[in-house]
Amino acid sequence: MKNRLKVLRAERDWTQGDLAERLDISRQSINAIETGRYDPSLPLAFKIADLFGLAIEEIFFRDQP
Repeated sequence: MKNRLKVLRAERDWTQGDLAERLDISRQSINAIETGRYDPSLPLAFKIADLFGLAIEEIFFRDQP
């Protein structure tokens, strides 16, 4: 699943570690989500959306063939 997480994080001048701390997950998890190697659980996706004040659909996108 594609996402805008890296862009949103950069707009706030947050490191991966900063975001990980705010979400109470590891920095490695943030890296894996940003690079598309890991899709967050629905509860984590909601937590990310709430943190940025956006809808999940504004952050995460389906891969289109």
